[in-house]
Amino acid sequence: MAITLVNPAGLPKVDLYRQVAVATGSRMVFIAGQVARDADGGKIGEGDLAAQVEQCYLNLGIALAEVGATFDDVAKVTVYFVGWHPDLIAHYVEGAGRAAAKLGITALPPLTGIGVAALAEPDLLVEIEATAVLD
Repeated sequence: MAITLVNPAGLPKVDLYRQVAVATGSRMVFIAGQVARDADGGKIGEGDLAAQVEQCYLNLGIALAEVGATFDDVAKVTVYFVGWHPDLIAHYVEGAGRAAAKLGITALPPLTGIGVAALAEPDLLVEIEATAVLD
């Protein structure tokens, strides 16, 4: 199985992620939205978007490993932000960068960011889900 990440000519080049993922494989993995909780359900990064983003990506890494996958197998990520506004992008980039360094990720797959009014619990600032493709 292979995921090829591409930034096509004619679309903006984004350093944080790639615009397109081409997946060849036969098994799809859908990972539920991950939030800033540790294995025991403890809160991580209360009030700190960067810390919560980092924990979400680390949790996705755990979920991927459970099914024999890595971020190399991820074709798409969706990020839900509470009260999104452009000033928050730096915090997202910081948290994603810290997680990427820990996970050994060089480029994130295509992603969509969506602003929402609230998540399941009032302290949550972000939730991230992923779709992977495996052989």
